[in-house]
Amino acid sequence: MNTVPGSLRRTTTAFLMAVALLSASPFMASSHAASDINIGPGVDAESAAFVKAHPKEVATMANLCGAEYDTITLALRLPTDASRLGTLWVYGGNGAGSSQNTCSVFDNNTGTSKWMKLQLCDNYTNTPCDVDQGTFSQYAGPVWQKPGGCGTVTALMKASSSSSTYLINRVADNVTNCN
Repeated sequence: MNTVPGSLRRTTTAFLMAVALLSASPFMASSHAASDINIGPGVDAESAAFVKAHPKEVATMANLCGAEYDTITLALRLPTDASRLGTLWVYGGNGAGSSQNTCSVFDNNTGTSKWMKLQLCDNYTNTPCDVDQGTFSQYAGPVWQKPGGCGTVTALMKASSSSSTYLINRVADNVTNCN
């Protein structure tokens, strides 16, 4: 389990993204345009339509993951399409082949700060999950996982950390690239 606090991870991620954008190296820079993002073969038709209708969001979340993450493998509006409080994004790299890493971001669509937890795991028992949790106004993550294991992503949202009621409690299976 990652023990770095979410706010520190977010600050570090923002700093690294700024450095990457200023760098001339094509391996560090991450400036996806919507047209750069592929829709993975396992994405259901409804999610694919959502992705096509929201290209700016797709590119923004992919940029948080990094330059290699060019294929969306999951886009879930949570808790439902009609009542969207958050969006769970999962990306794979280079066409999301089985040897590519996976990245996930949990977008807060409420307009106010909420306690959120995003956890990305593979199914190998000796590999720790990558977790980001805390009170966020924009998003939890990004979190990354190495390929393999047909893993899971968990997205949780509550009004506050002390609340006993979840606004979102979703686990999606088979989201990491299987090998």
